[in-house]
Amino acid sequence: MLTNEMKGILSEAAPAGWLMEPQVKKLLGLAGIDVTRFIWTDDVGEATGFASSIGYPVVAKIVSPKVLHKSDIGGVEIGIIDNEGLTRAFEKFRSIDGFAGVLVEETLKGMEIIAGAKMDHQFGPVLLLGTGGTAVDIYKDVALRMMPVRQEDIRSMIAGLKAHPLLTGYRGADPVNMEKLTDLLVRFSGLIMDLGDLITSVDLNPVICSPSRCVVADGRIILKSTARL
Repeated sequence: MLTNEMKGILSEAAPAGWLMEPQVKKLLGLAGIDVTRFIWTDDVGEATGFASSIGYPVVAKIVSPKVLHKSDIGGVEIGIIDNEGLTRAFEKFRSIDGFAGVLVEETLKGMEIIAGAKMDHQFGPVLLLGTGGTAVDIYKDVALRMMPVRQEDIRSMIAGLKAHPLLTGYRGADPVNMEKLTDLLVRFSGLIMDLGDLITSVDLNPVICSPSRCVVADGRIILKSTARL
Protein backbone atom coordinates (compact mmCIF):
# COMPACT_ATOMS: atom_id res chain seq x y z
CA MET A 1 0.00 0.00 0.00
CA LEU A 2 1.28 3.45 -0.92
CA THR A 3 2.00 5.68 2.06
CA ASN A 4 1.14 9.37 2.19
CA GLU A 5 4.83 10.17 1.72
CA MET A 6 4.93 8.02 -1.41
CA LYS A 7 1.83 9.72 -2.75
CA GLY A 8 3.44 13.09 -2.08
CA ILE A 9 6.47 12.17 -4.20
CA LEU A 10 4.23 11.03 -7.04
CA SER A 11 2.13 14.19 -6.85
CA GLU A 12 5.25 16.34 -6.92
CA ALA A 13 6.39 14.57 -10.10
CA ALA A 14 2.99 14.56 -11.83
CA PRO A 15 3.40 17.87 -13.74
CA ALA A 16 6.55 16.56 -15.47
CA GLY A 17 4.95 13.17 -16.17
CA TRP A 18 7.90 11.22 -14.77
CA LEU A 19 10.00 10.89 -11.64
CA MET A 20 13.52 12.28 -11.63
CA GLU A 21 16.21 10.04 -10.18
CA PRO A 22 16.22 11.41 -6.61
CA GLN A 23 12.44 11.12 -6.51
CA VAL A 24 12.68 7.53 -7.72
CA LYS A 25 15.26 6.69 -5.07
CA LYS A 26 13.21 8.25 -2.30
CA LEU A 27 10.19 6.22 -3.40
CA LEU A 28 12.21 3.00 -3.62
CA GLY A 29 13.76 3.60 -0.22
CA LEU A 30 10.30 3.97 1.33
CA ALA A 31 9.45 0.58 -0.21
CA GLY A 32 12.44 -1.02 1.53
CA ILE A 33 14.58 -1.26 -1.61
CA ASP A 34 18.30 -0.57 -1.20
CA VAL A 35 19.53 2.52 -3.09
CA THR A 36 22.87 4.28 -3.23
CA ARG A 37 23.68 6.81 -0.52
CA PHE A 38 23.02 10.16 -2.17
CA ILE A 39 22.25 13.83 -1.74
CA TRP A 40 20.21 16.07 -4.03
CA THR A 41 21.31 19.67 -3.75
CA ASP A 42 22.11 22.85 -5.69
CA ASP A 43 24.66 23.93 -3.08
CA VAL A 44 28.28 23.04 -3.84
CA GLY A 45 29.32 23.27 -0.20
CA GLU A 46 26.60 20.85 0.87
CA ALA A 47 27.59 18.45 -1.92
CA THR A 48 31.31 18.48 -1.12
CA GLY A 49 30.54 18.03 2.57
CA PHE A 50 28.45 14.97 1.79
CA ALA A 51 31.07 13.55 -0.58
CA SER A 52 33.78 14.00 2.01
CA SER A 53 31.65 12.26 4.64
CA ILE A 54 30.99 9.14 2.54
CA GLY A 55 34.41 9.17 0.86
CA TYR A 56 35.56 9.83 -2.67
CA PRO A 57 35.30 8.80 -5.47
CA VAL A 58 31.70 9.83 -6.07
CA VAL A 59 29.30 10.14 -9.01
CA ALA A 60 27.52 13.39 -9.91
CA LYS A 61 24.41 13.58 -12.11
CA ILE A 62 22.30 16.40 -13.44
CA VAL A 63 18.78 16.64 -12.02
CA SER A 64 16.35 18.32 -14.38
CA PRO A 65 12.69 17.70 -15.27
CA LYS A 66 13.68 18.42 -18.86
CA VAL A 67 16.42 15.76 -19.05
CA LEU A 68 15.14 12.21 -19.32
CA HIS A 69 18.40 10.64 -20.56
CA LYS A 70 21.27 12.16 -18.58
CA SER A 71 24.14 10.37 -20.33
CA ASP A 72 23.05 11.59 -23.77
CA ILE A 73 23.79 15.21 -22.86
CA GLY A 74 26.89 14.67 -20.73
CA GLY A 75 24.92 14.92 -17.53
CA VAL A 76 26.85 12.23 -15.65
CA GLU A 77 30.35 12.50 -14.18
CA ILE A 78 31.89 9.37 -12.64
CA GLY A 79 35.10 8.83 -10.74
CA ILE A 80 35.17 12.29 -9.13
CA ILE A 81 38.06 12.14 -6.66
CA ASP A 82 38.01 15.48 -4.83
CA ASN A 83 36.12 18.69 -4.02
CA GLU A 84 37.60 20.48 -7.02
CA GLY A 85 36.33 17.84 -9.42
CA LEU A 86 32.86 17.96 -7.88
CA THR A 87 32.81 21.76 -8.09
CA ARG A 88 33.68 21.57 -11.80
CA ALA A 89 30.81 19.12 -12.34
CA PHE A 90 28.41 21.58 -10.70
CA GLU A 91 29.61 24.39 -12.93
CA LYS A 92 29.07 22.21 -16.00
CA PHE A 93 25.60 21.05 -14.99
CA ARG A 94 24.31 24.53 -14.14
CA SER A 95 24.23 25.36 -17.86
CA ILE A 96 21.91 22.44 -18.67
CA ASP A 97 18.28 23.26 -19.44
CA GLY A 98 15.97 22.97 -16.44
CA PHE A 99 18.77 22.63 -13.87
CA ALA A 100 17.18 21.55 -10.57
CA GLY A 101 20.30 20.57 -8.70
CA VAL A 102 22.82 17.77 -8.72
CA LEU A 103 22.59 14.24 -7.35
CA VAL A 104 25.84 13.15 -5.70
CA GLU A 105 26.17 9.50 -4.75
CA GLU A 106 28.59 6.83 -3.64
CA THR A 107 30.58 4.80 -6.17
CA LEU A 108 29.84 1.07 -6.10
CA LYS A 109 31.40 -1.92 -7.81
CA GLY A 110 29.66 -5.09 -8.92
CA MET A 111 27.71 -6.66 -11.74
CA GLU A 112 25.21 -4.38 -13.47
CA ILE A 113 21.66 -5.67 -13.78
CA ILE A 114 18.49 -4.09 -15.10
CA ALA A 115 15.10 -4.52 -13.46
CA GLY A 116 12.06 -3.03 -15.10
CA ALA A 117 8.31 -3.10 -15.26
CA LYS A 118 5.67 -2.10 -17.73
CA MET A 119 1.90 -2.17 -17.75
CA ASP A 120 0.88 -4.41 -20.64
CA HIS A 121 -2.62 -3.71 -21.96
CA GLN A 122 -3.31 -7.45 -22.23
CA PHE A 123 -1.35 -9.09 -19.42
CA GLY A 124 -1.12 -6.33 -16.83
CA PRO A 125 2.13 -5.62 -14.94
CA VAL A 126 5.17 -7.42 -16.36
CA LEU A 127 8.57 -7.71 -14.66
CA LEU A 128 11.79 -7.59 -16.68
CA LEU A 129 15.17 -8.78 -15.43
CA GLY A 130 18.35 -8.75 -17.46
CA THR A 131 21.93 -7.75 -18.05
CA GLY A 132 22.15 -4.04 -17.29
CA GLY A 133 24.34 -1.01 -17.84
CA THR A 134 24.87 0.91 -21.05
CA ALA A 135 25.05 -2.31 -23.11
CA VAL A 136 21.54 -3.45 -22.24
CA ASP A 137 20.22 -2.75 -25.77
CA ILE A 138 23.10 -4.67 -27.34
CA TYR A 139 22.97 -7.95 -25.43
CA LYS A 140 19.17 -8.10 -24.97
CA ASP A 141 19.64 -10.74 -22.28
CA VAL A 142 16.33 -10.55 -20.44
CA ALA A 143 13.69 -12.66 -18.72
CA LEU A 144 10.03 -11.68 -18.31
CA ARG A 145 7.32 -12.66 -15.83
CA MET A 146 3.84 -11.45 -15.05
CA MET A 147 3.53 -9.87 -11.61
CA PRO A 148 3.24 -10.34 -8.74
CA VAL A 149 6.23 -12.67 -8.47
CA ARG A 150 7.40 -15.03 -5.74
CA GLN A 151 10.92 -15.98 -4.78
CA GLU A 152 10.79 -19.13 -6.90
CA ASP A 153 9.78 -17.02 -9.93
CA ILE A 154 12.83 -14.81 -9.42
CA ARG A 155 15.15 -17.81 -9.14
CA SER A 156 13.74 -19.16 -12.41
CA MET A 157 14.26 -15.80 -14.16
CA ILE A 158 17.87 -15.60 -12.99
CA ALA A 159 18.58 -19.16 -14.13
CA GLY A 160 17.22 -18.32 -17.59
CA LEU A 161 19.64 -15.47 -18.25
CA LYS A 162 22.65 -15.99 -20.50
CA ALA A 163 24.62 -14.06 -17.90
CA HIS A 164 23.65 -16.54 -15.18
CA PRO A 165 27.23 -17.91 -14.85
CA LEU A 166 28.47 -14.38 -14.16
CA LEU A 167 25.96 -14.00 -11.35
CA THR A 168 26.95 -17.24 -9.71
CA GLY A 169 30.74 -16.74 -9.88
CA TYR A 170 32.24 -17.39 -13.32
CA ARG A 171 35.84 -18.69 -13.28
CA GLY A 172 36.39 -17.98 -9.64
CA ALA A 173 34.83 -14.51 -9.58
CA ASP A 174 32.78 -13.59 -6.53
CA PRO A 175 29.08 -14.43 -6.99
CA VAL A 176 26.43 -11.81 -6.41
CA ASN A 177 24.27 -12.03 -3.29
CA MET A 178 21.29 -13.97 -4.63
CA GLU A 179 19.30 -13.47 -1.43
CA LYS A 180 19.65 -9.69 -1.70
CA LEU A 181 18.81 -9.73 -5.40
CA THR A 182 15.74 -11.88 -4.86
CA ASP A 183 14.53 -9.69 -1.99
CA LEU A 184 14.99 -6.53 -4.06
CA LEU A 185 12.96 -7.93 -6.94
CA VAL A 186 10.15 -9.22 -4.73
CA ARG A 187 9.90 -5.79 -3.06
CA PHE A 188 10.02 -4.13 -6.47
CA SER A 189 7.18 -6.33 -7.67
CA GLY A 190 5.14 -5.38 -4.61
CA LEU A 191 5.72 -1.68 -5.26
CA ILE A 192 4.67 -2.01 -8.89
CA MET A 193 1.46 -3.75 -7.85
CA ASP A 194 0.76 -0.87 -5.44
CA LEU A 195 1.46 1.74 -8.12
CA GLY A 196 -0.90 -0.04 -10.51
CA ASP A 197 -2.52 2.25 -13.07
CA LEU A 198 -0.48 5.28 -11.99
CA ILE A 199 2.49 4.25 -14.17
CA THR A 200 3.31 3.08 -17.67
CA SER A 201 6.88 1.87 -17.11
CA VAL A 202 9.75 1.68 -14.62
CA ASP A 203 13.46 1.18 -15.35
CA LEU A 204 16.04 0.48 -12.67
CA ASN A 205 19.34 0.49 -14.51
CA PRO A 206 21.80 -0.30 -13.27
CA VAL A 207 21.14 -2.35 -10.18
CA ILE A 208 24.65 -3.06 -8.93
CA CYS A 209 25.05 -6.46 -7.29
CA SER A 210 28.05 -7.67 -5.32
CA PRO A 211 28.62 -10.43 -2.76
CA SER A 212 27.28 -8.13 -0.04
CA ARG A 213 24.60 -5.90 -1.61
CA CYS A 214 22.21 -5.32 -4.48
CA VAL A 215 21.68 -1.58 -4.85
CA VAL A 216 19.69 0.57 -7.27
CA ALA A 217 22.15 3.06 -8.78
CA ASP A 218 19.76 4.77 -11.21
CA GLY A 219 16.09 4.65 -12.05
CA ARG A 220 13.23 6.26 -13.95
CA ILE A 221 9.45 6.00 -13.49
CA ILE A 222 7.08 7.17 -16.24
CA LEU A 223 3.64 8.16 -15.02
CA LYS A 224 0.44 7.51 -16.92
CA SER A 225 -1.01 10.74 -18.28
CA THR A 226 -4.42 9.88 -16.82
CA ALA A 227 -3.05 9.01 -13.37
CA ARG A 228 -5.06 10.35 -10.45
CA LEU A 229 -3.24 10.67 -7.15
